[in-house]
Amino acid sequence: MSESDRPHRRTLLLGLAVVGLAPLAGCMTKPLRSVNADGTYCHRIGKSYRPTLTCTPTAVPTDAVEAEAKRFEADPASLTVYVLRSRWGDASVVVPVAIDGAASAATIPVSLVRLRLKPGAHRVSAQWEGRSIDMSVEGRAGDLRVVELIGSGWAWGTSFTWQMAQAESVKTRAQASKLVADLDLRG
Repeated sequence: MSESDRPHRRTLLLGLAVVGLAPLAGCMTKPLRSVNADGTYCHRIGKSYRPTLTCTPTAVPTDAVEAEAKRFEADPASLTVYVLRSRWGDASVVVPVAIDGAASAATIPVSLVRLRLKPGAHRVSAQWEGRSIDMSVEGRAGDLRVVELIGSGWAWGTSFTWQMAQAESVKTRAQASKLVADLDLRG
């Protein structure tokens, strides 16, 4: 190989690498599954021909509502609380999240819930397999809070804990999650 052929070969190899890897650039984030015909949404675990599906019991918000919610903008007339459930070892169970013992939203793995509440203190609780955990969330009108429901599912059992989070620190995981409920509980 002559000296004049080396730059051409290097350019050719670089070009082939770019052409070969460019289609993979869009595969860096896993796309969300489509909403079912009845409006429910199922999170898929596993890649086998018989994957585990965990589905919402009710219809999820529209794509437009989801896009608006994922901007993470506080509502000046309410306390806005996001419940994020998106950790790698999460259990594949539906976990209802109740607010002040009344209204509830069902969470599934890799899901997000937006709540608009009256300003003040509120109790958020999660219930699964006969157990529950509570967390207090408080704020004024115009405040935005994010709480994570951190679950783990192992052969010896399932457990969940609550953790406060900053919106900026969880935004990437929240963007990759499915909005499964949008509740306005101010009235």
